[in-house]
Amino acid sequence: MSDTIALIQRYYEAFNRGDWEAMLACLTDDVAHDLNQGGREHGREAFRAFLARMQASYREQLQKIVVMASADGLRAAAEYEVHGSYLADDEGLPPAHGQRYVLPGGAFFDIRDGRISRVSNYYNLNDWIAQVSGG
Repeated sequence: MSDTIALIQRYYEAFNRGDWEAMLACLTDDVAHDLNQGGREHGREAFRAFLARMQASYREQLQKIVVMASADGLRAAAEYEVHGSYLADDEGLPPAHGQRYVLPGGAFFDIRDGRISRVSNYYNLNDWIAQVSGG
């Protein structure tokens, strides 16, 4: 359990530093990535492409991160607060002009051989849209 918690903490510390290579090193080659209110992508390279898309439109920091893990260390969850800026238009979303937002988020993880084999991210998209739309 403690190794899994440390792994998830390393993953989020890398995210907050913008260190995508360190973040990707926490993942299995065949990682399953469930996008918030979207589909599932497979593989570390698909995750790398996702991070590039995110970096183009958003600057985010996660705060108040709490990580929990099952006793056997094979599953974990995290809850956090996303503090971000919307910098460039993202397809299908409102226009970007540097809007700031704060919203709760969470993720669920599967762990295999000391790495993350599944990441499922969740946040309230309607809350985010309301914040960046000025509503």
